[in-house]
Amino acid sequence: MSNCDLCVVRNRAICASLDAKELEVLNSIGRTRKVGPGESLIWEGEDSVLVANVIEGVLKLSTNTEDGREQIVGVVYPSDFIGRPFGGKSGHGVTALTDAKVCVFSRRDFDAFAREHPKLEHKLLERTLGELDRTRRWMLLLGRKSAPEKLASFLVETVERLGGSGCGADGDKPGQHQLILPFSRQQIADVLGLTIETVSRQFTRLKNEGVIDLPSRRVVTILDFEALVAEAG
Repeated sequence: MSNCDLCVVRNRAICASLDAKELEVLNSIGRTRKVGPGESLIWEGEDSVLVANVIEGVLKLSTNTEDGREQIVGVVYPSDFIGRPFGGKSGHGVTALTDAKVCVFSRRDFDAFAREHPKLEHKLLERTLGELDRTRRWMLLLGRKSAPEKLASFLVETVERLGGSGCGADGDKPGQHQLILPFSRQQIADVLGLTIETVSRQFTRLKNEGVIDLPSRRVVTILDFEALVAEAG
């Protein structure tokens, strides 16, 4: 069996529209790669030499200011596509936040394959437009939302994006979710443009109000998802 046959995100990734023969060709130009927390896959400002599908794990998209400060500009989850097809330089770095597995392609090989398969190009366009929508929502979050709304929005999106990967719903208790965060408190603060003290205060407030529970630093039990959504504005 090929890597594509065994892929757990096969039906959600950009290659979902391809038939068996097309997948066989795609599989021949790709390879799976494991990356550990803190390991970079793509570097900001470098020529775009590879693209990849995320199979497992969570990675961050980040850029650096002139004085060396890092700003996390996005997060990618299983089934997301990373890299810049059709040339150009990478506008941001891509670094693993957790243990991750990706399906990596040479950008030139992938570009040639995509040009011959309009369905794949169409999926790329859909993904690009979806990413544009998420970026616009992120601009609203960073520019207009208060600290409570920011953290609540972040938790809601993490639940929705991770789905069954790292987030499980308790069937006996509707509205509750167990979420294993792939982020430290400092990383959450960096993503949201807040201080770590503000993030910690907001977690404590949500716990005191009965919206969440905090069994550990990386585990959040969402007790009332509807209330969290309302908090997100």
